[in-house]
Amino acid sequence: VQLQASGGGLVQAGDSLRLSCVASGLTFDDYSMGWFRQAPGKEREFVAAISWSGSSSSTYYTGSVKGRFTISRDNAKNTVYLQMNTLKPGDTAVYYCAATHNSYTDRDIERWDYWGQGTQVTVSS
Repeated sequence: VQLQASGGGLVQAGDSLRLSCVASGLTFDDYSMGWFRQAPGKEREFVAAISWSGSSSSTYYTGSVKGRFTISRDNAKNTVYLQMNTLKPGDTAVYYCAATHNSYTDRDIERWDYWGQGTQVTVSS
């Protein structure tokens, strides 16, 4: 299984970025997908997740990004996205995509089965 994240970069506060994560080696429709982030000196934390397929996927966000970030998925492309708007310096971190057979609302990193390599997001003030 491979999860390939991309789209990070250096931006200014208030700017937007869209992260992408392409999955291979798994039946994408069967997995909930999520984004986590890890800032220097801090533990990895949950950001957002989207449930596995079905007629309409459900989404879940941590409070600090609600209303600014949007997670979505394109099952035809085996890809999950994270649209990040109104970025703040506090959003600076390495962002990781992940896949789980467990509930998409599970914030425990131990409950996520597969991880991508991470993409750096840096927001300057």
